[in-house]
Amino acid sequence: MNNSLAQRFFDLDLWLIGGAHFVILFASSQVPYRLGWKKDLRQLMPFNRKVLWVQGGFTVLTIIAFGTLTLLLHAELLRGDRAALGIACFIGIYWTTRILVDAFYFSHADWPKGTAFIVGHALLTLLFLVLAASYVGLFVWHVWLRPNR
Repeated sequence: MNNSLAQRFFDLDLWLIGGAHFVILFASSQVPYRLGWKKDLRQLMPFNRKVLWVQGGFTVLTIIAFGTLTLLLHAELLRGDRAALGIACFIGIYWTTRILVDAFYFSHADWPKGTAFIVGHALLTLLFLVLAASYVGLFVWHVWLRPNR
């Protein structure tokens, strides 16, 4: 892939993956209802219930930040500014780790049953793969592959 083609690819890709974070938020907003958290969380001690909600809130805030930073720092990411590349590297590691946790920690038997959950899980995993590949790819392109920086 020549430099101009890569530049055009990442120009569009950054807009798409920035917006994709908000698709994840839409999917995650359905989790408490679809997974029956109201019933399950009642069984936890109040402190543990609060810890779960706080961790979930921080995850949502992180995803909002990733999408917002990607959209607002589009030009800086595309140029390969040092701080922007640091952010891209971190986001790429985050989504890669999320995929690895899904693959090696969660068991297939742990997931809820039903076609909607199977399809949803596959689509989310595909989206996580796209996000990880995009951010890592951008970082690698700028740091190792891009000629004439």
